[in-house]
Amino acid sequence: MRAHDSATAPSSIAVSTSPTTTAPVRAGTVQAALGVIAFSLTFPATAWGLEGFGAWSLVAVRSVLAAVIAGGCLLVLRVPVPGRRHWAGLGVVAAGVVVGFPLLTTLALETSTTAHAAVVVGLLPLTTAALSALRTGVRPSRTFWTAALAGAGAVIAFTVQQSGGAVTTADLYLLAALLVCAAGYTEGGRLARIMPGWQVIAWALVLCLPLTVPAAALTLSYDTPHLTAHSVAGLLWVAVGSQFLGLVVWYRGMAAVGVPKASQLQLAQPLLTLVWSVLLLGEHLPVAAPLTAAAVLVCIAVTQRARS
Repeated sequence: MRAHDSATAPSSIAVSTSPTTTAPVRAGTVQAALGVIAFSLTFPATAWGLEGFGAWSLVAVRSVLAAVIAGGCLLVLRVPVPGRRHWAGLGVVAAGVVVGFPLLTTLALETSTTAHAAVVVGLLPLTTAALSALRTGVRPSRTFWTAALAGAGAVIAFTVQQSGGAVTTADLYLLAALLVCAAGYTEGGRLARIMPGWQVIAWALVLCLPLTVPAAALTLSYDTPHLTAHSVAGLLWVAVGSQFLGLVVWYRGMAAVGVPKASQLQLAQPLLTLVWSVLLLGEHLPVAAPLTAAAVLVCIAVTQRARS
């Protein structure tokens, strides 16, 4: 009997662990994908917001609104304050995701189309994967890097073809936004393995309140908003959808599947934004977009299958 029991025990364990190990990965992939969908609407929503707000006031107000929602959730759920060792990482998330990326991309969108900005920001997955490798010591496989570089190459070729090879001030804003956002994503993905993903962005938003509240008051005093249906809808989406809910599922997804692989899902974000730009803003869809879409989707499939 003992021999029989000892023989069957490993079998039952082996069968039961298979679904439990794959389910979190699948759920994490779905959550990261939902985050990408939310982020893909950010640029069109920002363009709507700029119809009634200035760039600085839009960023300040969106951050305050998102922080109020996040802070309310933290209070209602009685979430304890993170330990001191986590505040430096939360500061990086706040600087990169709450302040840096929204401000730099909003300034860029004052002179750039959402389609062009979306394609330039398509380099974010590669930037995030590279910073993650440096920060965490994780070394993805050669197949992963080859596919990631191919996807980035497709994005670069698309950008050069659309801009005629000229680098504008908006492009410089966007390139700077890539670096600060990648740093925020990398640190946020690391923290999301220690605390729930929604708490990462929630505390980062609350951490910025001493800066964003005075900034909102100051910018609104100099920049009187012109409230329209578009400007209000755009503000609400970038505050609630992009700045909070999108980042909640995004960080949870990164914690489950890893920063490098989750970041490659964002290769689809510029193409989704192109679709929203046509549907919501009436922008002209570049002819090269379908070719870029096909190349990017192939790269996504390869990076998701590549083993770290």
